[in-house]
Amino acid sequence: MKVCLHVVGRAGKLLRRSLHVIYRRMKQRPRMIMFCCVLLIPLQLWAADYPEEIPFVPTPMEVVDKMLALAEVKQGDVLYDLGSGDGRIVIRAAQKYGIRAVGIEMDRSLLAKAREDAKAAAVSHLVDFRDEDALKADISAATIVTLYMLPWFNDRMKPNFQKMLKPGARIVAHDFGIEGWQPEKTLKLPGYELRPGGYKHQHTLYLWRIINHF
Repeated sequence: MKVCLHVVGRAGKLLRRSLHVIYRRMKQRPRMIMFCCVLLIPLQLWAADYPEEIPFVPTPMEVVDKMLALAEVKQGDVLYDLGSGDGRIVIRAAQKYGIRAVGIEMDRSLLAKAREDAKAAAVSHLVDFRDEDALKADISAATIVTLYMLPWFNDRMKPNFQKMLKPGARIVAHDFGIEGWQPEKTLKLPGYELRPGGYKHQHTLYLWRIINHF
């Protein structure tokens, strides 16, 4: 049996490895065919949920500060950072504004670093880093959501933003907008960041404000 499947990113790598193991065992034990077919269904569904791997690209601290300023952070706000990486946005929000902040991240090594950095910054009592899938996380407590994710992820989050966020909540995205949603503000930051290969990148921030529940 030949299986041809193209999936991008981390999910694709896991799926391809799983298919290889399954194929080998099916050749050895034909009775495993039914079990293997059942096993493939959740693997394929998981891969479909993540069409492209989202790499960790640290947001420069000056951009972090601009994102928080654009969100107009105030006392009593609760910030959720989706794909929080090393936790820098969450930690900065707690340090600078004294607010509670939550980071949602699936990479356990980044979560460990974020917790260590929060302890070093003396804000552990204000922050929480959760090992969760951001697409499935409960963000209903957020008054501010920040994200530096790819367009497909931002688009997938629209139903959650609409259902969970209360009127007045702000969403601030870095570099990638939300398809079909006109931002209240778009801010192109002055200057350029020099990236590998000599590429000059200009950071762009987007702000949306939830007006009503949908």
